[in-house]
Amino acid sequence: MPVRLSPCFVWKGKCLVLQNIFSLIIETIASVLGGVLLLRFWIQAVRVRPPQQLAQFIFTLSDWAVKPLRRLLPGVGGYDWASLIGAVLVAVACILLELGVRSAFNASLIFSLSALLFFQWVFYGLIALLIIEAVFSWVNPNAPLAPFVRALNEPLLRPLRRIIPLIGSVDLSPLAALILLRVVHQLVIYLISIVA
Repeated sequence: MPVRLSPCFVWKGKCLVLQNIFSLIIETIASVLGGVLLLRFWIQAVRVRPPQQLAQFIFTLSDWAVKPLRRLLPGVGGYDWASLIGAVLVAVACILLELGVRSAFNASLIFSLSALLFFQWVFYGLIALLIIEAVFSWVNPNAPLAPFVRALNEPLLRPLRRIIPLIGSVDLSPLAALILLRVVHQLVIYLISIVA
């Protein structure tokens, strides 16, 4: 005999599926926008010039947020604070939309989840850059994007290269950077969970 589900249970299940789909769409859009804003900040912080097509993509996708914010937050000390604050605002908007769908507004929850999302973008972005550089070094060190990615990773790897010597011709500093980023990521998650 088949099990019959109550209409209320079916409705809640459909709502949950729709909420999850909405969350997936919001998180994807926010991750792309937040990642582009953070990349724009990092490019200007390390003072590297991206390839023309990549620069056009980054600026086209982020100008809508950066230009108005620059009126309030001009660049100070050579840093593009408007891009960084734009990424923070995208993280907060993402969390607000997700919690709004679930009717779970709570100030400390919004703060902690927004901070967690922002720092995840930072850590995963840096980890992705390190992996891309490793792939370029193994597959095609002379690829057009290789010098750009190398320049973005240089502030992370330079201090480690002073400490970790080459073993043969193998540079282990990217591996050390990946491990350190994961450790710091875990510490940040722990600290945010304490604050929340």
